[in-house]
Amino acid sequence: MAARGFDHYAELLARLCLEYSGPSHGRPRRAAPTVAFIVPEGILERESITISSVGLHRVRVPFVEPFRISNGVVAEKDAILIELTTGDGIVGWGEASPMSGSFYSSDTPDTCWATLKDEIVPALLSLGKLDLTQVGDNFAKAGIEGALWDAFAHTQQTALCDLLGIERRPVPSGVAIGIFDTIDELIDRVNRYVNEGYQRVKIKIQPGWDVEPVAAIRAHFPQLPLMVDANAAYTLNDLQIFLELDRFNLMMMEQPLAASAIAEAGELQAHLNTPLCADESADSLDTLDQLIANRAARIINIKVQRVGGLSEALAMLQAARAADLQCWVGTMPELGIASAQALHLAMHPGFSFPTDIEASSRWYTDDVIEPAITIEANGFINVPPGPGTGFTVNREKVKRYEIAAESFSL
Repeated sequence: MAARGFDHYAELLARLCLEYSGPSHGRPRRAAPTVAFIVPEGILERESITISSVGLHRVRVPFVEPFRISNGVVAEKDAILIELTTGDGIVGWGEASPMSGSFYSSDTPDTCWATLKDEIVPALLSLGKLDLTQVGDNFAKAGIEGALWDAFAHTQQTALCDLLGIERRPVPSGVAIGIFDTIDELIDRVNRYVNEGYQRVKIKIQPGWDVEPVAAIRAHFPQLPLMVDANAAYTLNDLQIFLELDRFNLMMMEQPLAASAIAEAGELQAHLNTPLCADESADSLDTLDQLIANRAARIINIKVQRVGGLSEALAMLQAARAADLQCWVGTMPELGIASAQALHLAMHPGFSFPTDIEASSRWYTDDVIEPAITIEANGFINVPPGPGTGFTVNREKVKRYEIAAESFSL
């Protein structure tokens, strides 16, 4: 099935409306909320599902090794898995997956857990209407929306990409590598992942760890597709560093300045040949408009989690491509539930660069899905056939890594 035009996505799940069926036998009653879906034109007619229960599972899965970026270190994945059951007994899964701590965003596993437990899920089951655009925590929204999409896809016995009007294709994968104590350690990791087939390498940089590691990689791998990610660690006062990095034929420099420093990023981009890529600063259509107006980036990293779900991600892809910006799908990273959903988005032909979605074994000692995500020797990820994402959730593993759980039902 060919990919649909962007105009067909305008009415996707960004405006979820949950409606009651009204009173029963003269008395108000709690009816199963019905979620109305408007899917891309020509694929399905307007459909709906009823929701009978929602379960929240907070899990912690150890990383293979700690992941260090410019403003923090994480050693395990702290994520919230959302299990949504329809009135027909069909289960959909979503994942709210911010970084631990508050160094990447104000949304954290703790804030997502509270938002889902105290606001979104009770509203989903108890209110006449729920407008996810009015909820502040984008990661929580992405989790609940992912569960709704998954439940709907399984209800229709349809692949998620087909619901989104995206033609199936192999997804090119790139690797993200953190900060190490020595250049030798960094070169060892780059060599390992290049040999595993990853199609491009992204390394994290910070003041004091920037020009030297990039120069070392270029000396060992002159033709390697290479990019750097600063996670907002620099200011315009560091212009000379970026001018030095500019000579290494990089694919892009990701988020060099603070998320709010959009005008300054425009000034920095004007001095550089290398494209700047917006990550933390591209968290909504509004901030994307500011990036475009200030010419602050030529590339946009679209993360489903950061922007609040698949619907917003598709809308941002539309706006970015209309402004002649290139795009790719990033991750936090996430466990397999969210990663699998992002893979279906990444099959969209509007994305120009390899995704940050990598093999499950690259990040985790284990994952909660089956089969695990793997990459081929040529650096592609092939998404399995089947309804939803094509992957299934292993409940035994969810239980193994669970540190908290909540159940809600009508």
